[in-house]
Amino acid sequence: MLSLILLVVEVESQIDNPTIPIVRKIMKLYYKYKEIINYLIVGGLTTLVSIGSYALYRVFIHSYVVCTVLSWITAVLFAYITNRIFVFESKDKKIFIEFIKFVGCRLLTLGSELLTMWILVDLIGINDMIAKIVVQFIVVVLNYVFSKIFVFRKPKKL
Repeated sequence: MLSLILLVVEVESQIDNPTIPIVRKIMKLYYKYKEIINYLIVGGLTTLVSIGSYALYRVFIHSYVVCTVLSWITAVLFAYITNRIFVFESKDKKIFIEFIKFVGCRLLTLGSELLTMWILVDLIGINDMIAKIVVQFIVVVLNYVFSKIFVFRKPKKL
């Protein structure tokens, strides 16, 4: 029994040891795809903020259009801060200009979100909460592409 406890303690102490091959492989993969992995995490959290705030606003406001815009504002504020810090690790000193570019790109995806919501809810007749969830997959991809290309673009190295 004592030997089993000692074995468990030894294995647990080695989990954080980067010399273990599997840990090294995972760390290597994480650092290779760090930006995308972090974006998926932050994008998932932003999606939760968007859907959660939409559901909350929907309790008080009947119009799905108004709720979509309000949840968009809430999600954009959350997304800018988290994308700047955790995903793209921006060091740009011109924060206001960066924020304006970020909001501009997000306005484009808001337009596509509203158009897609209108098609799904008004034309096809899908429940607005289901449509909101479906639309988020499209929005997450578009937001990453726009952020990568137009907002948090890294300066070219000479």
